[in-house]
Amino acid sequence: MSAAEIHPQALVSPGAELGSGVSVGPFAVIEDGVRVGDGTRIQASAYLCSGTTLGRDNVVHMGAVLGHEPQDRGYGGAPTRVVIGDRNIFREGSTVHRGTAPDTETRIGSDCFFMANSHAAHNCRVGDGVTLANGALLGGHVEVGDGAFLSGNAVVHQRIRVGRLAMIQGSSAASCDVPPFCNVSSLNELRGINVVGLRRAGVEAHGIAAIRRAYRMLFHGRPNLGRARTRLGEELDRSDGWTPEVRELLEFLEGGQSFCSVRSRRSS
Repeated sequence: MSAAEIHPQALVSPGAELGSGVSVGPFAVIEDGVRVGDGTRIQASAYLCSGTTLGRDNVVHMGAVLGHEPQDRGYGGAPTRVVIGDRNIFREGSTVHRGTAPDTETRIGSDCFFMANSHAAHNCRVGDGVTLANGALLGGHVEVGDGAFLSGNAVVHQRIRVGRLAMIQGSSAASCDVPPFCNVSSLNELRGINVVGLRRAGVEAHGIAAIRRAYRMLFHGRPNLGRARTRLGEELDRSDGWTPEVRELLEFLEGGQSFCSVRSRRSS
């Protein structure tokens, strides 16, 4: 690949490291210590702050800010980091903040799509293939599993886990953990499983049926979740009709304290 192509009106610190084939647009700012992988495109007026590392073939659109100081009253100015994988897209006005405590980081996987004005706060852990639609917001220390989808203006409270291939509907909020493969709407309200996301991820029909059966065992009829988990675990141990996704769902539930739940549907 060719050497980096830097627009004459861009501000790039001599201490930044740019890989082969990187392009930097006008009025973009890249601070000291930033590392940008091969083939990445930094468009006009994007801002990459010290402590930021990007992998290969990312695209950072106009006005996006990566690696700025966390919006945390406890931040004392210590050097912290943002580490970003490959082939991510950061659209206009999206922001990713670095960690708060000394020597901590915010980490974004690969193949993610941060749409306009989306935000990942300090110390988040975002997996691969995650989508944050326009205005979606992650509080500090949020963990998001691979392939999860946050629709427009969805909000996730700090220190919440969002499971793999989960979906949070537009203008909804989660202040409890969102189990893998599930849909959430309104405030912490489970609304079935994310069938579309599961199909796109290549989960076959029998796998989706197993997840749906497990979902009903765990959440329908407002059961005691602890007892429902025990029952499902016993079923997994004595039957081979379940799938790895169901085991993943159960392990997620065993690793937390508070979860989104099914509520009675309101009449329209």
